[in-house]
Amino acid sequence: MAEMATFGAGCFWGIEAAFRGIPGVLDAVVGYTGGHTENPTYKDVCSDETGHAEVVQVTFDPAKVSYDQLLEAFWQMHDPTQVNRQGPDFGTQYRTAIFFHSPEQEAAAKKSKTALEASGKFRRPIATEITAARPFYRAEEYHQRYLEKRGAASCHF
Repeated sequence: MAEMATFGAGCFWGIEAAFRGIPGVLDAVVGYTGGHTENPTYKDVCSDETGHAEVVQVTFDPAKVSYDQLLEAFWQMHDPTQVNRQGPDFGTQYRTAIFFHSPEQEAAAKKSKTALEASGKFRRPIATEITAARPFYRAEEYHQRYLEKRGAASCHF
């Protein structure tokens, strides 16, 4: 049976494409979560006033890819020491975050973060928040598979 995972790692276009490339990922949808406004639009979220993060909601087959493997990919696809920014993008919507869907995901995310901190890979502390999944609002259709539609490899041109 398929499971869901939700990650924020900066601009959602790039992380959507990265998760789509992982065998066992059945779908990846970009959207917004973690805020206080119902049904926010991209313009609302970019105002930095809704509290939402740009996220990717990943549907995966745990028989083919584990949640731990998704966490490992998440840590590799962005800089988790950046507070409210990734690359040239800044604001709370670009924060690094894991939104867990079960107690098992919460435990795995915390264990993974602790292991990364202990590894010494980064000189700065890991800024990634780990919080319970909140209502997910699918982003506008033009954001879905954005890089794929444009034949682009990155969202930082």
